[in-house]
Amino acid sequence: MNREGESGEAAAELTFSEFQQLIRTMYLEKDVARGIDGTFMWLIEEVGELAAALREGSAEQQQEEFADVLAWLTTIANVAGVDLTAALRAKYGGGCPGCGQLTCCCEDGAKP
Repeated sequence: MNREGESGEAAAELTFSEFQQLIRTMYLEKDVARGIDGTFMWLIEEVGELAAALREGSAEQQQEEFADVLAWLTTIANVAGVDLTAALRAKYGGGCPGCGQLTCCCEDGAKP
């Protein structure tokens, strides 16, 4: 991904909204044709590759697999019509969904 600003320097930051729009622009037609089920299978494959990279991959491989997982999750959100920024803000914008605190104080065994 190379986004250049007016100065010719690559953009240093990419918001979640910008990323979702970027994925939408690049892939939406193919993603809609594949559908949610087909796209979900690609996500699962990438999660497996991330697991392998976390066990025995280099830092660069791990970084690439994290990016791939995020991209495929974003793809599914696009096909499903979910605005990820709004979803994240609604669920986590006020703190932990379990305890409501900015620093989670839920019991270790509890899923917030």
